[in-house]
Amino acid sequence: MKQSRAMSLVESVANVTVGYGVAVATQIVVLPIFGLHTTLAQNLKMGAIFTIVSIGRSFALRRLFEAIRVKATKPPLTRRRLPYSRDFRGAADRNQRSIR
Repeated sequence: MKQSRAMSLVESVANVTVGYGVAVATQIVVLPIFGLHTTLAQNLKMGAIFTIVSIGRSFALRRLFEAIRVKATKPPLTRRRLPYSRDFRGAADRNQRSIR
């Protein structure tokens, strides 16, 4: 099943939005352990920056893998004759036979 670019973006945004809350909560808990004390506003701003980066990364990877999937499922290009070339050859053969 092929996923459109719009649906890839929707999926990426939904995934990152859910992760945003987890990221902010993790920052609130983990940063003080390392001696970095931040306000809630600072944590929300950092989370927003990481969210934007994550959306771009997720979207780019999704499109890359979709391109790989499409390329892998495409049949190889084969050289084939166009229908009109046979028609002309066939018509020429018929005309020559009728002249003889």
